[in-house]
Amino acid sequence: MELGVNLGYFGMGVDQDNVAVAHEADRLGYAVAWAAEAYGSDVPTVLSWIGALTERIDLGAAVMQIPARTPAMTAMTAATLDTLSKGRFRLGLGVSGPQVSEGWHGVPFTAPLGRTREYVEIVRMALRRETLAYAGRHFTLPLPDGPGKALKLTVHPPRPDLPIYLAAVGPKNLELTGEVADGWHAIFFSPEHSGDLVESVVSGRRRAGKGTEEDPLDGFDLAPSVPVVIADDVQAAADALRPYAALYIGGMGSREQNFYNQLAVRMGFEEAAAQVQDLFLARQHRDAAAAVPFEFIDATSLIGPRDRIRDRMSRYAEAGTGTLSVAPFAGGLEERLHVVRTMAELMGETGL
Repeated sequence: MELGVNLGYFGMGVDQDNVAVAHEADRLGYAVAWAAEAYGSDVPTVLSWIGALTERIDLGAAVMQIPARTPAMTAMTAATLDTLSKGRFRLGLGVSGPQVSEGWHGVPFTAPLGRTREYVEIVRMALRRETLAYAGRHFTLPLPDGPGKALKLTVHPPRPDLPIYLAAVGPKNLELTGEVADGWHAIFFSPEHSGDLVESVVSGRRRAGKGTEEDPLDGFDLAPSVPVVIADDVQAAADALRPYAALYIGGMGSREQNFYNQLAVRMGFEEAAAQVQDLFLARQHRDAAAAVPFEFIDATSLIGPRDRIRDRMSRYAEAGTGTLSVAPFAGGLEERLHVVRTMAELMGETGL
């Protein structure tokens, strides 16, 4: 198991702090630094900046939104970032949600599985420098009956097979991830509740003939983003994560379409998930945060004293994690650096 660091979103007043965190992770031998996008900062610009200021650490998109770019544009961006960074780019993709897809990008949130499959196929074709002729249900290149010409990428990326990750939550999307991707960028990943989720990935891998008979996950990177709060008081550490959990369970999507709420339900927190959503949608955000069960936070994060975190890290390795992506939830830069350094130390102590 390797360590990654999740830098989150940029443009919110802590950009220099994020650079310092990436620098330290690079120095400590972390495998990858991930950056995110929603409807603020974009991933490629941020990773270009981080890549120019680091030496070894991989640059991970977590994630680039599928409705924000054509697949050909994503391939161009991926090829450029991988070239400039000398083969350090990891392409993470996700369909986002209906509110962002339709409200921000003006792209209908329809048939997300089919669109994702075709999108990944086209990106891979482009990166292999194949002539881009594609006739799918959702994408057609070139457009018929027009002046468009089937083209191929003019640059030669250092890795035509650079790793592609998908951000997936539901069972069908996880099967697709196993089938077409090289890794899974997971959120709210609980080792104790991961069996069915990982099995969905395995099902997709077997369908595609990937991995080995003994280990269908061979060559596949399970890369959960795991919040980390180091504190002597476990309850206080959990409290630091409550607003974040409530935002996703309660507010990331409508009442009918909130994938994170549905994930909490599948994990056995049906009553609490409904309560958190009711309170959040009623704009009672503090009450929604207070309603997030401690058990949910503890199952999906690493919280508490140093020794408690060390003892619980092995759960992720046992669940098949390849890249444990640390999301340091701390107030200031020194606290975030402390989390990054401590996790590196604990990895050395545990020998994971």
